[in-house]
Amino acid sequence: MHDTILIQALSNASSLELFELSTIIDRLLADPRRMAAVLGKLHPGKPVRFIDSRSGHLRSGKVAATEGKHVIVLDGASRAPLKVLYAAIDPGEASEPVESARPAAPAAPVYKPSAADFRRGDKVSFTDKYLQSQVGVINRINQKTASVDCGGGAVWLVPFAMLRPVMDI
Repeated sequence: MHDTILIQALSNASSLELFELSTIIDRLLADPRRMAAVLGKLHPGKPVRFIDSRSGHLRSGKVAATEGKHVIVLDGASRAPLKVLYAAIDPGEASEPVESARPAAPAAPVYKPSAADFRRGDKVSFTDKYLQSQVGVINRINQKTASVDCGGGAVWLVPFAMLRPVMDI
């Protein structure tokens, strides 16, 4: 940023005003939400632009890794790794393509058991509302649930999606 009007205005400011401005900027840069917004857009292999703190020039490179609030960037010209503060990086758009990313495999369809998968007398298991595993025998098949007798007088109405068949070995 080489805005001459801003630089001239800042050179006319007192040391106290510059210190106050520096404190405000430090507080803003330390905001975890700001850090997360930038770091969330970065991933290894992503091309970025950054300000080199040694020269003050805008350079380009690729993200190699993140370390807290710093990012390791491989310089575009020399391929040398540079440790850059997250605020010195222009992350670009989050939707930019990643060179090393592979296309996501389509998700396998989730199989949900239905009434046709169970018969009266089948031995089944399920997890009850107390997160305890229950084993029982199907007494009755309803449209959406099965009546499962777990012994000891406990009969549960269980949706088919929660039932797992039990095989005796």
